[in-house]
Amino acid sequence: MNGRLTPPSAERRVIALGGGDREKFLQGLVTNDIRKLAEGPIHAALLTPQGKYLADFFLVPDGDRILIDVARSLADDLLKRLALYRLRADVEIVPTDLAVACGLGPAPEGAFADPRAEALGWRMIGPADSLPPSGRVDWDALRVEHLIPESGIELQPGESYILEWGFEQMGSVDFRKGCYVGQEVTARMKHKTELKKGMARVEIDGRAAPGTAITAEGRAVGRLFTASGGRALAHLRYDRAGGEMRAGEAVIRWDGTRGI
Repeated sequence: MNGRLTPPSAERRVIALGGGDREKFLQGLVTNDIRKLAEGPIHAALLTPQGKYLADFFLVPDGDRILIDVARSLADDLLKRLALYRLRADVEIVPTDLAVACGLGPAPEGAFADPRAEALGWRMIGPADSLPPSGRVDWDALRVEHLIPESGIELQPGESYILEWGFEQMGSVDFRKGCYVGQEVTARMKHKTELKKGMARVEIDGRAAPGTAITAEGRAVGRLFTASGGRALAHLRYDRAGGEMRAGEAVIRWDGTRGI
């Protein structure tokens, strides 16, 4: 089962945040510490007050503004939510025509390392006609290998909890920064509970569509998501996973690898 060769930059939009309150504004909203932008781009998420995922994105310092690199499918809702939270803050929220490129190997001038994992290579933002080609890479295989979830596949707005999908391991949530939307639930999951379900890498023999339920001996175990090269990302109940499992007609086996 081969993954997609379409680069993960193909369906992205870039939003620009300007104004004197831009950093303070974001600091009270997103999961990562905006002060880290002094060192370079970061990855973060916006959550519901109940701690559920709404969108994840890259935040990129760009002079007197911050660029937000987000999945195209989530961009309109993100724009609306940012406008809703803005109130009287000195913040300008502007959609742009900028594009995104990504690739492996030596980074071109103006690119930055993907902050989620070194193996994911580089990203670059700029006018579409100025960006280098991303090249032919099996991005799904890369994500499965390094347990990286993707917007709209593993990460579902209003449903997913980011700690179940590896955001701590990706450096995309900061537990010392202070309050942000959804912080209380996220902190409670971190400090007061043991996660009994979450992301895992599994072996897959056969084909099954993303979202297919995984079962074992008639009991629900989880769901299958991105598959490539005989392996896949899944969301499992760890206490029920083991042995031979099924996702439709596909056989699933778990070696204990977790993404949390």
